[in-house]
Amino acid sequence: MEYEDQIKRGIDSKYECLLFDLDDTLYPLTSGLSREVTKNIQEYMIKKLEMEEEKVPELCVSLYKQYGTTMAGLKVKAIITFFYESRIHLRGDIAIGYNFDYNEFHEYLSFFPLIFVHGRLPYELLKPDPFLKTLLHSLPIRKVIFTNADKNHADIVLNRLGLEDCFEGIICFETLNPTNEDDSSTDDSNTKIFDYYTCITCPDSQLELPSPKVVCKPLEKAYEQVFEMTNINPQKTLFFDDSIRNIQTGKSMGLHTVWVGTSQQTDSADYAVESIHNIRQALPELWEAADEKVDNILHSREVPVETTVIA
Repeated sequence: MEYEDQIKRGIDSKYECLLFDLDDTLYPLTSGLSREVTKNIQEYMIKKLEMEEEKVPELCVSLYKQYGTTMAGLKVKAIITFFYESRIHLRGDIAIGYNFDYNEFHEYLSFFPLIFVHGRLPYELLKPDPFLKTLLHSLPIRKVIFTNADKNHADIVLNRLGLEDCFEGIICFETLNPTNEDDSSTDDSNTKIFDYYTCITCPDSQLELPSPKVVCKPLEKAYEQVFEMTNINPQKTLFFDDSIRNIQTGKSMGLHTVWVGTSQQTDSADYAVESIHNIRQALPELWEAADEKVDNILHSREVPVETTVIA
């Protein structure tokens, strides 16, 4: 333990912390888990929030793209006006600003019939990843999870992957949103009518998105909270995420960025890797710096051998 602490303190390299997204970053999109999450969210919107089924798929995706999570968008008090992609000539209004319990939305107990979203996910799709575990353990650098998901989901995913001991902490929905305030007010005086169609088709229209109540990526406030909670220097931190919007915000906040899941180069990402398994090839300097410092510390602790010189 003493050696490990010295090594961590001794690494004076470009990076002091590795900040990792969870879903579709530490495991591939091809696992199918995200598809199941989307299916459960849409079912929640239809059965629990009693939304019109034909409007749900597009709204689900649209809110996710604009607010980082569909749940964050559903909490916004607004009336959204937009065209349906499937029927380009049909225009409609959807009132959002739903009052629902965050815990119910996130609940993971698969046997509870009223629970949705993460509660009925087929976590067996995720398999242990000893290669990634070895890769992470080989780096004596701080490692933190930064996810929009809830703590139970994060714990289950990390345990399924066998990575539960690879990170010093998890920043998740509960840490970013520590209070579940009652927002059941029926006062509609502050409800805005928001032309979503104009926003997505005319990016220069000067329309502002209704403000979200939920703090999550890609909001700058979420990153600011992470920096404060973990006491990390963004200019000394490497951020891994599969979402280009999260990467863009991270870059604007001073983080070094790695876009995971693609090799496509972009100005917002310092690096791009098809898989998290490729980070050693993409960032060999992480291991070079660590190895050099380990060698220096070990050499500094060698006991000199006294020799006798006979003249």
